[in-house]
Amino acid sequence: MTDHQVLLAPDKFKGSLDAPGVADRLSAGLRRVLPGLRVSSLPVADGGEGTVDALVHCGFRRHTATATGPTGRPVRARYALRDGTAVVELAQASGLALLPPGVRAPLLASSRGTGELIRAALDAGARGIVLGLGGSACTDGGTGLLSALGARFSDAEGRPLPDGGGALGALAHADLTGLDPRLADTELVLATDVGSPLLGDDGAAALFGPQKGADPAEVAQLEAGLARLVRVLTRAGVPGAGAAASLPGAGAAGGAGYGALACLGARRRPGIDVVLDAAGIDDRLREATLVVTGEGSLDAQSLHGKAPVGVARRAGRHGVPVVAVCGRLELTPEQVAAAGFTACYPLSALEADPRRSIAEAATLLESLGRRIAERHLLPAGR
Repeated sequence: MTDHQVLLAPDKFKGSLDAPGVADRLSAGLRRVLPGLRVSSLPVADGGEGTVDALVHCGFRRHTATATGPTGRPVRARYALRDGTAVVELAQASGLALLPPGVRAPLLASSRGTGELIRAALDAGARGIVLGLGGSACTDGGTGLLSALGARFSDAEGRPLPDGGGALGALAHADLTGLDPRLADTELVLATDVGSPLLGDDGAAALFGPQKGADPAEVAQLEAGLARLVRVLTRAGVPGAGAAASLPGAGAAGGAGYGALACLGARRRPGIDVVLDAAGIDDRLREATLVVTGEGSLDAQSLHGKAPVGVARRAGRHGVPVVAVCGRLELTPEQVAAAGFTACYPLSALEADPRRSIAEAATLLESLGRRIAERHLLPAGR
């Protein structure tokens, strides 16, 4: 028997296992060494793909609605709801992963479906909305999202503007008077680790447009369209529309962050903190003696708000040691320690071939679970 209480709080291993699957395999490995070990699972996410599923595992109820996909085709999308708080994941309705393989639509993709999910959550009784921004296909400044909630965007002739960031160059008028009145009494929190502004070299178009298939000419077109959106909203009398373009997170999800910040009174918080609070991790940490977290890749990007580092920082407040698992490790030992990890175990240490590592992640994670139990839970000398 052991006095240890292990909390498993991993993010997904993209392309291999979702976060609950990672936790299951680690738990199996730990218990192969210590059959009576007390283990609890709290899969996490940072606001991007997997956020809804992680919170459903923590007690939120899954809801499904039909929404407009990024290029107009209907999709079945999920959101989570508990005690009046809904978690809407932009990637569910407006995500890059929803496009057919090899297809990119940087000028046409829209955030409309995400607005439809927010409206569905309001219909279901939500009084607070957590909007997870990540994995988007669109660069429309949130105009699709806002349109689904009742805003109107039109050209110089008064014709409704087509969906997609490519149409913003023709934007002449914005009318927000038709926004769903329930939004005025709804707290909207943006959950994102992206701190980019809307415009410029670090903005929505320049930094993220190429990832969505935009070539240099299309990036320039999208940038000009987003700048035009700011001018039109300012001219329409939207308070703080100009200043909101420079706020951290305005460039998240193709500028959907900007639309929510400027027009819906949203506030931004690091996605991992929002998820950890909603999941009630502090209560779990008061009982834990060891935390195991991780994600597919631990690299320099992980240090800027990604889930495992967020878990390590939260555990550090409670004085609980943390070890991490990952597919590949690109941090130095000094960076691993500075991030708050006692140790880090990559799958690549067991299987050097990346393709086999991805394909065999479940088996390899179970092996790492055994290794963690032997090194961190067994008495010294055993």
